[in-house]
Amino acid sequence: MIEQDTIRLLRECDAGVKMGVSSIDDVLKYVKDEKFRKILEDNKSQHKKLDKELQMLLDKYKDDGKEPNPMAKGMSWMKTNVKLALNDSDKTVADLITDGCNMGVKSLNEYLNKYKAADEVSKDICKKLINLEEELAVQIREFL
Repeated sequence: MIEQDTIRLLRECDAGVKMGVSSIDDVLKYVKDEKFRKILEDNKSQHKKLDKELQMLLDKYKDDGKEPNPMAKGMSWMKTNVKLALNDSDKTVADLITDGCNMGVKSLNEYLNKYKAADEVSKDICKKLINLEEELAVQIREFL
C-alpha cells in the first residue's frame, strides 16, 4: 500500500508541476512589468528544479509519471487566451495565475489526504509544491 500511494502521489505532483510550468509559459509573453516577469520566471525555475527531484523518485519506482489532464489543460489554455485577448494586462495575468495556484493547492492537498500511506519523501515533495503555489499567489497579489 505504501509504494502504491507513493507512486500515485508522485504522479499527481508530476502532473501539477507540468501544469504549473505550462501555465507560466502560456502567460509570460503578455507580462509587461519586469518585477512580475522575474517572479514568474523564478517560480518556473523552482518548479523545474522540483520536477528533477520528482523524476528521480519516479525513476526509482520505474514509473513514467503523469501528464496533466488534457481536458483541464485545454480548458486552462482556452480560458487564458480568451481572457488575455479581451484584456492583456498584468492584472489579468495575475488573476489567471492566482486562480491556477489556488486550484493546484486545492488538488494537491486533496491528493495528500487521499494517499495517506505515501512515504514521507513524497509527501514532502508534495508539500514543497503546495508551498511554491501558495508563495506565488502571495507574491503576485500586488499585480491584481
